[in-house]
Amino acid sequence: MDRVLSARIDEAWVLRLAELSRRLKVTKKEILERALALFAAEVEAGTGRDLLRETCGAWEREEAAGELVEQARRRFREAMRRHG
Repeated sequence: MDRVLSARIDEAWVLRLAELSRRLKVTKKEILERALALFAAEVEAGTGRDLLRETCGAWEREEAAGELVEQARRRFREAMRRHG
């Protein structure tokens, strides 16, 4: 499943990404994915670690979303009582 990523980058890189996308006739997504894959491979070569395998699924949690929301709300209410 694809996810939306938001990052602040210099305008020059945004323009360069758009130009590469037009010139190579590929999506910006594909350019970014390929660049990240190359960067990860370079890092892994220096460390001997597979960063993608180590972090893949890191966002998955055993708790249900509702449990996380309730826990966050409870902690927020407790903090408001303590500091309010």
